[in-house]
Amino acid sequence: MTAPTVRIDDLRESDAPRCAVLEALLFPGDDPWSENAFREEVRMGHLYRAAREGDLLVGYAGLAFVAGPPQAEAEVHTIGVDPAHQGRGIGRVLLRELLAVADAERATVFLEVRTDNDAARGLYESEGFVVVGVRKNYYRPSGADAHTMRRDPR
Repeated sequence: MTAPTVRIDDLRESDAPRCAVLEALLFPGDDPWSENAFREEVRMGHLYRAAREGDLLVGYAGLAFVAGPPQAEAEVHTIGVDPAHQGRGIGRVLLRELLAVADAERATVFLEVRTDNDAARGLYESEGFVVVGVRKNYYRPSGADAHTMRRDPR
């Protein structure tokens, strides 16, 4: 799992520049999110968590509720971990933070993941997600396809 020096807390608007840098590293061919996109997500009150090593933001994840009870639904908007810090379980910890909140609301959770991103898909499957569809040409401008995945509440 994560090194003891990594802590998880709320993503802040002031983290937006670092998030945009990580997005550009992680998703270079697929219209990475801008600083403003991250600021707006935080301002809208969606659940965004941050992984920090010291003062350095090394990962982030976001979830939005899109339907309320009695059939709550949520979407994982993004998860990203600095390539220099991948393979330490940080993404899994961030995902579990989101899922704990969704489960407390008994929400079904959806997400999209590139069909060629085996590592991410493996993570999601190990946390209970299943592929329920394919979205052709979902990512722009690359035109990459995405799997739509779903996880029922626990």
